Parts: sequence; structure tokens; C-alpha cells
Amino acid sequence: MTDGGPPQGIARRVWAVGALCRAVADALESRFNPVAVRGEVTGFSRAASGHCYFSLKDAQGQVRCAMFRRSASLLDFSPRDGELVEVTGRLGVYEQRGDLQLVVESMRRAGQGALFEQFLRLKATLEAQGLFDGARKRALPLLPRAIGIVTSLGAAALHDVVTCLRRRAPHVSVVLAPAAVQGAHAPAELVAGLQSLYCLAEQGQLDVILLVRGGGSIEDLWAFNDEQLARTIVLSPVPLVSGVGHETDFTIADFCADLRAPTPTAAAELAAQPLETWLAGLRTMHERLQEAAFRRVDRASQRLDQAAAHLGRPSARTAQQHLRIERQAQRLRHAVAVRLQRARDAVAASDAHVRTRVAERIAHAHRRCERFELRLQLLDPRLVLQRGYALLTDAASGQAITSARDAPAGRHVRAALADGEVDLRVLPSAPNGA
Repeated sequence: MTDGGPPQGIARRVWAVGALCRAVADALESRFNPVAVRGEVTGFSRAASGHCYFSLKDAQGQVRCAMFRRSASLLDFSPRDGELVEVTGRLGVYEQRGDLQLVVESMRRAGQGALFEQFLRLKATLEAQGLFDGARKRALPLLPRAIGIVTSLGAAALHDVVTCLRRRAPHVSVVLAPAAVQGAHAPAELVAGLQSLYCLAEQGQLDVILLVRGGGSIEDLWAFNDEQLARTIVLSPVPLVSGVGHETDFTIADFCADLRAPTPTAAAELAAQPLETWLAGLRTMHERLQEAAFRRVDRASQRLDQAAAHLGRPSARTAQQHLRIERQAQRLRHAVAVRLQRARDAVAASDAHVRTRVAERIAHAHRRCERFELRLQLLDPRLVLQRGYALLTDAASGQAITSARDAPAGRHVRAALADGEVDLRVLPSAPNGA
């Protein structure tokens, strides 16, 4: 017999890998199955096929699990990372990888996992202290000039956020505060990263802060359930968006932030509206202002045309006044003629004894009528113009000129004569005694 080898005369068996896996699977089948296991769910995922994949763990170990579609369809709840469950199934070997695998046939809740219970206790404490109060949460700025980001330099979340911001808002500055997002030192580094950005925000150099990390199990995201980090988040001088994990993941940081985004990319989308949206809005406003200006100019032009039509030329207004005076004179002459005819008719009908007296009164009335007619004729503007007089008006405004002071040298005036109008320009007056 040699050290480490089989006894002499006994041939060593050499196993094929597949055969060894099958032999182990057979040994497990005969030794353990069916089996019931109690543990905490971690890394739970549901494939498009309907199959579920996760691990069960406790403080001493972990086993991979698969729950196929038929069994998964019988679940009366949606398993979550951190939940304590009891499952029944068959233990075997996944021969393609040589992994130990538990094929779960049924599952029921067995209470909350330790981490999840710790999460719920901290959540209740902070909520009672008002850290989740919606009244203190602020709306995001519409047009941020600079955005701060706290995440790991090697995180896929950083690439997703920066790519999104570069596409939607390339004009926005980005300031990165690198920090670990997983592990024992992550909470302290996250706090330090936030505090460094707070200093810039207080100086007016940042308008919003993004705290982001990709998805993972409850253990992977545990740094964002730290109490000190939660109290630091609520002290942010500017609105803070938490984009940690996937849509179904919730952390204490999400409740403390001003706004929770389902993913890191969604956080970037919430923080910065697309540049094209603002440019389109500006174009629309420009078109509306231009249309309003055109309408206002059109209305002003219409009012100007109407005013010009009402004003007319001074000569036309003078002619209108002459026409009005002529009509009044005709009415007066007609009234006098009517009264005179009535008087004549009264005289003809009067008694012979009063004819003489009446004739005197008629003569007196006739003389008065003649005087009235003479006065009316004297009031006729045409008679004044026919005697060589002229009506002077300012050529530009049409205002009547009644004093030599209103006609300085060089002024353009218009003279209305009996048979038409003449445009004149005032010459300088000769000095006294010249």
C-alpha cells in the first residue's frame, strides 16, 4: 500500500465528471429528499418564462434555489429579499455547473428576515421623528445649472446617469463625489460625499443632488439603510433625489430624500428636462409674441387710418362750415318770408279802419326784415372773402391762425380765398423804420 493510494491489488476508479455529478445527485436523493428548509430569501428574481431563482441563507450557509413556473404560479405572495420563508423541495446537483441546487416545490412565509426586521425598526423610528414628513420635501428646480452625483466610480449607475444627462441636458454641469456603495465602509463614504456636495450647494454652485446605485440584494443595498446617512440626507440644502436599486427596491434613503426615483436613470431624467423641450417652448413663446406684436401694429394702423379719415383736410372742414351757415341763412330767410306773408295776409283781412295803422306796422316790420336780411348777408363768409380777405390756417395741422405770433418766419400756411386755396410761406418781417 502506498500513501494516499488505494490498497494494492485494488484498481483506482476514475470518475467522469458527469457520472460523479449523477452519483452525488443520487446520494442526495436517497439521503435527504424530500427536504424542508428554512432561510432568508436573497437575490430573488422572476424570469420571463415564469421560473423563479433565488438563494436561501442563514448565518452559517447559503443554497441556490430554483422554483419552476408551475410551482411559482401557486404562490399566494410575492417573495422579497430579506423575508424568512420555509420551503419544501428536492435537493440535487445542477450537473451543467456542478452546483448544489434546491428545486423548490412549495413556499410559505416564516416571518421577516433579520435584516428586513432591522430595516422596519429603523424606518418606524425615523418616521416617528419626522424624517419622512412630506411637508419638508421640496420640488426639483425646473432649470438646474449644476447637478451633484454621489455614487461609486466603478458603478454602472454612474455611466447610466452621466449618459442620460449628456443626452438630455448637455448644458448642465455635473459634479461627482465618489463613494463606496456597498460594504462596511460605504455608509461613512456616502455621508462624506454628500457633505462635500452640501458645501458647494451652500455656495450656490449646485441646484440638485442625485444619490444613486444599481440594483442588488438587500445586503447589497444595506448601506442605504444607515441611520447616519438618513439624517445627513434630510440636511441637504438643495433638493435631493434617491435613485437606489430597481423599482421594487426600497431603502431608508428613499424615504428621506425629497424625491425617490425607481432607477438611477430615472433620477437623472427627473432632475433635468430635455434641452429640446425648453428650446421648443422658447420657439412657441417667440411665435406668440411675434403674432401679438403684429396684431397690435395692425390695430394701431387701423385707428390711425380712422383718425385721418375723421380729421380730413382743413379746406374740407371750412367748406362744411360754410355749407352749414348757408343752410341756416336759408332757414332764416324762409322763416322771415313766412312771417311776412302771414302779416300781409293779416293786413288784407283787417278792417279798413285800421289799414293805415296796420300799413305803418307792416312798413316797420318790412324795414326790420330788411335789416335782418342785411345782417345775415354781412355774416356770410363768402362776402368777407370776396372783399379780399383770406382765412389763414397752418398747412400741417389745419389750425386757424388768428395772430401774427402764430405765423413765424418760414412757417408753411394755407390761405382760403373766395375762389380756392393758396399755399404760402411766411417771410421774415422788415425791421422797424426800414
